[in-house]
Amino acid sequence: MSTPQSGHGATPTSKGLILDFGGVLTTSVAACTRAFCLREGLAPDAFSNAVSVDPVGRELFADLERGSITQEEWNEHTAALLGVDPANLLGRALADLRPEPTLTGAARAARRVGVRVGVLSNSLGSEPYDPYAGYELDTSYDAVLLSGRYRMRKPDPGLYTIMLGLMELPAEACVFVDDSARNLTPAQELGMAVVRATEPAETVARIEELLGVDLTGQVR
Repeated sequence: MSTPQSGHGATPTSKGLILDFGGVLTTSVAACTRAFCLREGLAPDAFSNAVSVDPVGRELFADLERGSITQEEWNEHTAALLGVDPANLLGRALADLRPEPTLTGAARAARRVGVRVGVLSNSLGSEPYDPYAGYELDTSYDAVLLSGRYRMRKPDPGLYTIMLGLMELPAEACVFVDDSARNLTPAQELGMAVVRATEPAETVARIEELLGVDLTGQVR
């Protein structure tokens, strides 16, 4: 990963900010999948139920996040549960997903003041649809961990330990942000400060408070 460039007046720190991807650096995943369901003539919560309630679908999604199955295999099996065309199912379900400007801007600002910024995400594969395309993860962040490369998924504690190694920081120096409460628990148990992502401006305000850094560039 590239080395962060300190902006004018920036003070290097030994602090880290670790961000989830979907629902933190992106717009709402739930709103996105509801829109997909309406386009497909499904009940608004059909996709959510298929991946988080239905035991078969839930395990399929977990296998995708662990990298145990390919995205194409997931498309095929999950489409059967939903009764829809499997072609690029994940891409269709996430077609409306966009970068969340408040959080992506905060990540850039954090790097400018010397905070190391990383991404810890449960991965969804990259073919035929790459959910990370256009987010410049390799150049905009100091460390990126996609779960499938390690055959684990959040909230497996092992991933958080690996992430701290990539960040080259102790847990006590890091703030971890995720939109899922269960994914926060292992980070907290390791000693990280945690933030449950909600409304973007509130999330950023909480990050600023925990890091002691104004993300306009002034250290508090």
